[in-house]
Amino acid sequence: MAIWPTYHHDTLRSGVLPNAPAISQLRVIARAQLDGAVYGSPIVVRDGQGDLVVVATENNTLYGIRDDGQIAWSRHIGTPVDGSALPCGNIDPSGITGTPVYDPATGLVFAVAFLAGFHHELVAVDAESGRLAWTRPVDPPGSHPEVEQQRGALLIAAGRVWIPYGGLYGDCGPYHGYLVGVPTTTPGGSAVIYQVPSSREAGIWAPPGAAYDGAHLFVAVGNGAQTDPSGPYDMSDSVIELDTAGHVVSYYAPANWADENAADLDLGTTGPLLLPSGQVFVAGKDGKAYLLRAGALGGVGGAVPVLPLCTAFGGAAAAGPFVYVPCTNGVHAVRISGSTMTPVWRAAPPGSPIVVAGTVLSTDRSGTLYGLDASTGAVRWQTALGDSLTRFATPAAATDGYLYVGTEHGMLVIVATR
Repeated sequence: MAIWPTYHHDTLRSGVLPNAPAISQLRVIARAQLDGAVYGSPIVVRDGQGDLVVVATENNTLYGIRDDGQIAWSRHIGTPVDGSALPCGNIDPSGITGTPVYDPATGLVFAVAFLAGFHHELVAVDAESGRLAWTRPVDPPGSHPEVEQQRGALLIAAGRVWIPYGGLYGDCGPYHGYLVGVPTTTPGGSAVIYQVPSSREAGIWAPPGAAYDGAHLFVAVGNGAQTDPSGPYDMSDSVIELDTAGHVVSYYAPANWADENAADLDLGTTGPLLLPSGQVFVAGKDGKAYLLRAGALGGVGGAVPVLPLCTAFGGAAAAGPFVYVPCTNGVHAVRISGSTMTPVWRAAPPGSPIVVAGTVLSTDRSGTLYGLDASTGAVRWQTALGDSLTRFATPAAATDGYLYVGTEHGMLVIVATR
């Protein structure tokens, strides 16, 4: 059974756990030691023995872990890439970085491993046993895998697993933004490949990866190579809506996209957050939040609601009228009413938040997990996790009162909420 099968729970990337029990505490009850740093979110399924948390490491190992911290299974995929062998970047070693995804239709967990020799391999692992079902190379033809980073979360939609690519930290080399979709049922079958048509850069790198509203895919794109405002627009610094054949349906970019490219102020530092109203919320490095309309995102410089807010990185969450945004100066709550965005509160932890039973849960880099009142931002609970966290760490949750956070030095921390 899928409990938290993908980054921020669902294909909208809402970050909300439905039917969660009320939180009465945050208390670390177990830790599992793993073989490498955890950059992606854990995901959670449930089998006959209870919750099974699947977590991936930069040493290219997938684990299945129980709520008492016992490792049910582990599956090492292969040797990761030594960071010193890369022309730039800040992950060493570099293995599984993007959040895996669970597919209820097949019972498989999918992850992308970056393997020594510079190639990306999609692996399909049985969620209950850890058995390796199949693998498939997933580097786009003509790409340069040594400068492509698979940081964004994987997504299951329309019978495919969707894999985003961006560049390494430092923007070195001839990388491009890609979204690759391959069938979930077989290691064969043709891939759908969308390449952002910038001459270089324009990565799809934000941790949430693509979002899906049941019809179309949405990706946020970083800064591209075109910095001349009189030159042709290259689809960088944007939100792009795609059909499941990889064709552009609509897109949005700020009117000053070329200036933002020149200043490395990408819009694509958070993923698109899809709201039940059919609106798309996104915020980036330029200090602004944007509210777009699915199906007609607005084009270049479209007249869309814009709110000066903060510099944002990671994945936002949405519950009721509020969006909770991971800003460098803390989580910001924004109320959405029609086409109006209103700032409501700010709280200190800057981590990518989720929402469980009226509580916003966010972390800081030092390794503290906070439970914030969703209406006011007041700290209701906090607990030390016992290790520092990677920059884009975000919790996962289960409906029987547990939270899970992966750490920088290779632990899965299990937290009871009642």
